Amino acid sequence: MKRIAAISAMALIAAALFCLFQPYAGFGRETFVEVERGAGAIEIGRVLARAGVIRWAWLFWAERALHPSAKIQAGEYRFTRPAAAPEIFRRLERGDVYYFEFTVPEGSNMFDIASALQAAGAMQAADFLAAASDPKLIQDVAPAARTLEGFLFPSTYRLSHSTTPLEFCRIMTDQFRRQWKKIAAGSAADPLRTVTLASLVEKETGVAGERPLIAGVFENRLKAGMLLQCDPTAIYAALLENRYRNAIHRSDLDSRNAYNTYRHPGLPPGPIANPGAGSIEAALHPAETKYLYFVARADGPGHRFSTTLADHQHAVRQYRKRKTD
Repeated sequence: MKRIAAISAMALIAAALFCLFQPYAGFGRETFVEVERGAGAIEIGRVLARAGVIRWAWLFWAERALHPSAKIQAGEYRFTRPAAAPEIFRRLERGDVYYFEFTVPEGSNMFDIASALQAAGAMQAADFLAAASDPKLIQDVAPAARTLEGFLFPSTYRLSHSTTPLEFCRIMTDQFRRQWKKIAAGSAADPLRTVTLASLVEKETGVAGERPLIAGVFENRLKAGMLLQCDPTAIYAALLENRYRNAIHRSDLDSRNAYNTYRHPGLPPGPIANPGAGSIEAALHPAETKYLYFVARADGPGHRFSTTLADHQHAVRQYRKRKTD
């Protein structure tokens, strides 16, 4: 009997070892598993088994028993192929956490970011907009900010599927703080005014060398008490009212929305996009110029600048003529 029991025990051990080292995948093309901070081996084993990463939860428990001092790293893990329990355990010990890169281009507004996040499968657009519409995360820097618009700093970020809209907004506003500290070092400039002006500059030109000049034109118009008449502000007003139709219409220019600088003097009440470092620098250090007007060139990138309305109207006629030729 003892011999039979010994043989049975050896058979069970052999079977367990076979299962332990047998690659397995009970999922489709890929699956994601979130290992919560502080989770124990029992919970992690069950999560892995439910996801089809391992056949049985006890396989992970056994691996943990063999490596009692190992530290499991919290985070999201991506599995794409069959793997045995020891390999899976090593990945969790190593912290082979899954991230995907998400880029926020310069000049994106929060509506653009929301749409891109949803298209990437990261989060729902409505959920992100709800988080970005709450200015609490930036009120220490800009107490009068209406939303986080302008402070969601353009960059490439590493996200996981468990990143929440609020967490992502915090990541971007923290990045803004770091950049603002560098760019505005020693400056007493108001962050909200600066970023608002920078957002107009960002939306008006993609030519880096023009940014200080565009900022200078806007500052000249503000000092002269002229309407800024910035097309992107009319577009943003339409976006806020959910009526933008991919083109500027007369009704957009006539809108009484506070962001429409065709109807309201001064800067809009807040940024209309999220400017990059170059536009923020331009807003802090606008070019000294006598220009009051600019219009896009029809023969290439950039703008034609004018000091008088007559010269500007001539430049506009030239632009329209070349566009229709």
